[in-house]
Amino acid sequence: QVQLVESGGGLVQAGKSLRLSCAASGRTGSSLAMGWFRRAPGKEREFVAAIGKNGDGIYYHDSVKGRFTISRDNAKNTVYLQMSSLKPEDTAVYYCAAHPSDYTPVLERQYSYWGQGTQVTVSS
Repeated sequence: QVQLVESGGGLVQAGKSLRLSCAASGRTGSSLAMGWFRRAPGKEREFVAAIGKNGDGIYYHDSVKGRFTISRDNAKNTVYLQMSSLKPEDTAVYYCAAHPSDYTPVLERQYSYWGQGTQVTVSS
């Protein structure tokens, strides 16, 4: 089993930055591909970014390319999502996900473990 705990969400003005963290416990973090997803009010949960178990195989949704950066520290079993130039449309609950894999999943159904989510609100 893997437990995921997100942190770092909050209220921020448009154009500012936030960094989300996701700490994994239970199974060794270095065996897990990790991803970030988000659910905006009234919308389906969508893919944001993902990173392979070794820090390679990085993918982003087109809407966040150039603004968001995913990274990981396997020594700390933690994955990060650095969000810059935030927009009101980035407002959502952000979820961390993990899956033991040699590749980098980008679909929600490919992930086995999920955190509870952290709210990010971007004001205009």
